[in-house]
Amino acid sequence: MIDLNEIREKALKAVADVDSLQKLEEFRILYLGKKGPISEAMKEIPSLPQSERPLFGQEVNKIKKELEEKLNEKKIGLDSSSKKEVKADFDITLPGKKFPRGKKHPITTTMEELVSIFKRLGFSVATGPDVETEYYNFEALNIPAHHPSRDMWSTFWLENGMLLRTHTSPVQIRTMEKEKPPLAYIIPGRVYRRDADATHSPVFHQLEGLMVDTEMTFSDLKGILSTFLRAVFGNERKVRFRPSYFPFTEPSAEVDVECFVCKGKGCRLCSSSGWLEILGSGMIDPNVFKYVGYDPEKYSGFAFGLGIERIAMLKHGIDDIRLFYENDMRFLAQF
Repeated sequence: MIDLNEIREKALKAVADVDSLQKLEEFRILYLGKKGPISEAMKEIPSLPQSERPLFGQEVNKIKKELEEKLNEKKIGLDSSSKKEVKADFDITLPGKKFPRGKKHPITTTMEELVSIFKRLGFSVATGPDVETEYYNFEALNIPAHHPSRDMWSTFWLENGMLLRTHTSPVQIRTMEKEKPPLAYIIPGRVYRRDADATHSPVFHQLEGLMVDTEMTFSDLKGILSTFLRAVFGNERKVRFRPSYFPFTEPSAEVDVECFVCKGKGCRLCSSSGWLEILGSGMIDPNVFKYVGYDPEKYSGFAFGLGIERIAMLKHGIDDIRLFYENDMRFLAQF
């Protein structure tokens, strides 16, 4: 009951009229799909007399193969014309547009530079937890409970006596508990204080350092820090040490460098003093050694700490620490 010649003629005429890849797919489904006339003809074979089945089957397969070849030829032709149309729209040999490359944050680059300098001076790097116990953050650093010096740090207190570390000094205690002298370490990391204005941030970065051995003196401290600061700010930069107070060092000193703007003459940046405060330092207090099991009669050492943001602000002429954390691309793109 199926006229194979009629199916073939209609199909060949239909494929000849196809002018797009979408219509070609519609043709394939209509004539060669599961519900198309070719499939329906194949289903008729079992109902034919045994003698007619081979000839009918061969004819159906012949038409199916012919249509598949026509379909492939048409597809190649349509693909070629499609490529020609695309080529006419734009030149595919032109270079593509480049995406801007990300760069390291200025705090990161400053920290890496400082760490690199201290590594060249023989220091190793140590790290510790951001969430600390009261013992490591205060007590073992010669700051007992209710001591007035605790007011120097505006602490974020957590539950059960835990806190967000106010400085990286707790890692000094943890390091000295694990190792015996001689040792020389720097400790870069985040610290937290309840303070926020143009020069203070609730979250900022410090780089702490300590060196312990027999017969260490204040002159060793001055030599290391003077070398470090001149490596950062230039060999011509003057450095001075001023007496100060820290609970975990005695004697203690603040370290200043000559103002970059006025070259020591006095300006608004340095409050007309000619100097910029950079870091705090001092000889480790014997009481701190007792907490970590060092004999203060045998060992001596020094410690220092500086703010990474402070150094970055001075190096790049930035007057507001909050710019580091606002993620403004106009600011970050400058680095």
